[in-house]
Amino acid sequence: MIGNLDYSTLQAIWWIIASLVGSLFLFLTFVQGGQTLLFTVPRGDEEKALIINSLGRKWELTFTTLVLFGGALFAAFPKFYATSFGGAYWVWMLILFTFIIQAVSYEYRKKPNNFLGAATYESFLFINGSVGILLIGAAVGTFFTGSSFSLNEYNQVTWQTPYRGLEAARNFFNLSLGLFLVFNARALGAMYLVNNIDHKPLTDRCRQSCWKSFLWSLPFLLFVLVNLLFMPGHAVNPDTGEIFLQNGKYLRNLFGNPVTLLLLLLGLVLVIYGVVLTRFKAKNCGIWYAGIGTVLVGLAVFFLAGFNNTAFYPSTFDPQSSLTIFNASSSHYTLTAMTYVALTVPFVLAYIAYVWKQMDSRKLSMAELQNESPDEMY
Repeated sequence: MIGNLDYSTLQAIWWIIASLVGSLFLFLTFVQGGQTLLFTVPRGDEEKALIINSLGRKWELTFTTLVLFGGALFAAFPKFYATSFGGAYWVWMLILFTFIIQAVSYEYRKKPNNFLGAATYESFLFINGSVGILLIGAAVGTFFTGSSFSLNEYNQVTWQTPYRGLEAARNFFNLSLGLFLVFNARALGAMYLVNNIDHKPLTDRCRQSCWKSFLWSLPFLLFVLVNLLFMPGHAVNPDTGEIFLQNGKYLRNLFGNPVTLLLLLLGLVLVIYGVVLTRFKAKNCGIWYAGIGTVLVGLAVFFLAGFNNTAFYPSTFDPQSSLTIFNASSSHYTLTAMTYVALTVPFVLAYIAYVWKQMDSRKLSMAELQNESPDEMY
């Protein structure tokens, strides 16, 4: 049955799959958000150890999902991977570097004879949670604002600026999207710690931090949403393949696809509901509502960028070099084979959910932390 699907359907399916993986990554950035709380929320080394060991049980999921997102884009849309990673390599190298120092920090922070000191590794965790997420947001922002590149007839990329992707952070729309993701991750991180840690003084401060981070995120979210409603976008003529600038493109996409509009509105409501439950209702389950809401908002953003005959990676230098899900995808055979493999993904997700439930069957407490051996601690 899958083998009988037409090419355009397979391309749409794989944009949905890649979007879902990317949106799940946005939810899992609660790890990075929790890391940015290390210098403001805990009082003393014991509470700091609680936070780090709580997040340390999940950090690999975030890193693995980011790698899976990159792998899905590489396999399904290799021209995007070659263009972005081949041209804007400085921004991707910096993002990768922040995740490398995160992995090193969890591994070596409490090792004996640690000559850098625990505080240095905690600073690395803060950099990963702030700079790393900011740059990822700026990179995603280029799905709408575009990048300055051109492709020749052999699909070789020529980057038109010497900054190799770092120029994305100079665009206030990209920067605002990145800052929104940073503060949203902080709010998610605080909600996760409330759900995962049994230490009331610490979780009470996490509830307050969740609310503050949410308030800080609002101006950047509003700026991004208002700009999306009115900014022009690169549209594709479905008959000729010509790419042209169209006023109000993303507003047309939003109201032209009711599913995208529903995902965005429902996602925002769930995020707000999760924050309210955590801060004002003293509930511990806010992370699940806000997490699902973050996934839905992420899906809406990716759908806005890729569907309705839209160039998801526009070129501001040469519009005809812009990438769409149609001209950037793998062959029909490759997408078909990948779709068969993707049928196993629900089983993998079920296993992850099972392991997660087992790990979090009991909240992490100070007593439990003191009973763990040094080798089991982060």
